[in-house]
Amino acid sequence: MKFLFFWCTLFLISLSAAAQDIKYSDPDPADVNLTNFDIIGKVSGNYLVYKNLRNRRILTIFDNDMKVKDAFKLQFMPDRTLSAEFIAYPDSLYAIYQYQKRSAMYAMAVEMDGNGKVLRKPFALDTTHLGFFSNSRIYNVIYSEDRSKILLYKIQKKYETFTFTTLLFNSSLQLLHKSVIGTNFDDYRNSLSDFYVDNNGNFVFTVGDRQDSRYLQQQLLLAVKPADADSIELHPVNLFGKYLSEVFLKIDNLNQRYVINSLYYSRKNSNVDGLFSAFWDIRQARIDYQSILPFDESLKNLAKSQGNARQAFNDYFIRDVILKRDGGFILTAEDRSVNYRYNGYGFPFGSPLSPFSYYNPYIYSPYMGGYYNPYYNNGGNSRYYYDNIAVFDVSPESKLNWKTVVTKSQYDDNTDNYLSYSIMLTGGKLHFLYNEMDRHFELLKEQIMSPDGSVVREPPFRSLDKGYEFMPKYAKQVSSYQMVLPCTFRNYICFSKIEF
Repeated sequence: MKFLFFWCTLFLISLSAAAQDIKYSDPDPADVNLTNFDIIGKVSGNYLVYKNLRNRRILTIFDNDMKVKDAFKLQFMPDRTLSAEFIAYPDSLYAIYQYQKRSAMYAMAVEMDGNGKVLRKPFALDTTHLGFFSNSRIYNVIYSEDRSKILLYKIQKKYETFTFTTLLFNSSLQLLHKSVIGTNFDDYRNSLSDFYVDNNGNFVFTVGDRQDSRYLQQQLLLAVKPADADSIELHPVNLFGKYLSEVFLKIDNLNQRYVINSLYYSRKNSNVDGLFSAFWDIRQARIDYQSILPFDESLKNLAKSQGNARQAFNDYFIRDVILKRDGGFILTAEDRSVNYRYNGYGFPFGSPLSPFSYYNPYIYSPYMGGYYNPYYNNGGNSRYYYDNIAVFDVSPESKLNWKTVVTKSQYDDNTDNYLSYSIMLTGGKLHFLYNEMDRHFELLKEQIMSPDGSVVREPPFRSLDKGYEFMPKYAKQVSSYQMVLPCTFRNYICFSKIEF
């Protein structure tokens, strides 16, 4: 019997190890932790990463064992390149970049294969004459879920008028429609959500009105610019007298819906009371379901890290909305705060006072790019806290199926690059990956959530080599069972691949 128990235990351990196979890239002395990077994805079986350090723009190609197959400078990008975005397909990718030459800003594109070979030489997408010298990008790129539509946009502010210029392209980067639309906007009163484009080419975002509140939105409009239209449609959303914090918009292309979510307050200067959700039917051009989902005392007691349960959700921010095939979704919100150890205050997760940073008359997207920027966290003498994750399963009719909390406790000084979590969706389950201290060692931990909301805490990942520090929030799922997770080793940037 003991012999049988031994072999059963060994078999289970081997299964666990196989489910958590990790491969690391070799640390490159050229990749110090001040290197910007963007995990592009998996193209033709290779894993591609873009790096930028002091205007050295490098494309690195890893094989299946995370060994460097090739790394080279992107010579087609001029020295005055201000940004680069990448759109990956199974066997090719686009690099869309912008640079300034004299008084003009150029938006360019180039097509490459999975080995970095140029398939289409750089070609222009748009040009803007500035009349001044700029150190900031003016163009932004978004693309649809199926990558069939690519939208290049810029926004110019003059007095209280915003001028949206949008260029809609197909997957071959052929121009389908260009629009120039002016609209009134008060940047001290209004706030914008992230911008999206759906699979039909519609440009979508929300506009909130703060009225007499510095932080909370008291009115909300859904803004839709149809693919072939030259105007923006504004649709009011009933808030039932509630006050919204940050609005999180998601496109459900399968069920032809726009999903709107926000944490809400019942009164100004009070505490977060629950979750506001609304489903906009694209075909019918109307809200078909919406709800106010209050948080009960049991959830608040479970969610709070410390302090009064009534204030449990005041430091929570919506992080992910994972769509389900039936039209429902799973929403996650994370407890995040910062303590500045000097006289003053700040908003490390986005200022509620204004949705934009102004460098010139042209402004860009109200959200930060999905790539690692080491200069983003520069709040010296500060401590960041990233704690529990609240998870909600909402039905297609905007009713709450279940709710739970994934418990964790994280903090770090002067940077939050190693905090937060990533989600790997595989086998119908959600794998939450995050760092946490255990007996003076920082380990990569995992909690697995089943479709019914039950959570299983797994042992720390096996084959974790000493000296590697993971950055989970910058991870990217590159296939149905693989994730590329950036890390540092002795101050050098490197990358790991996890297979589930």
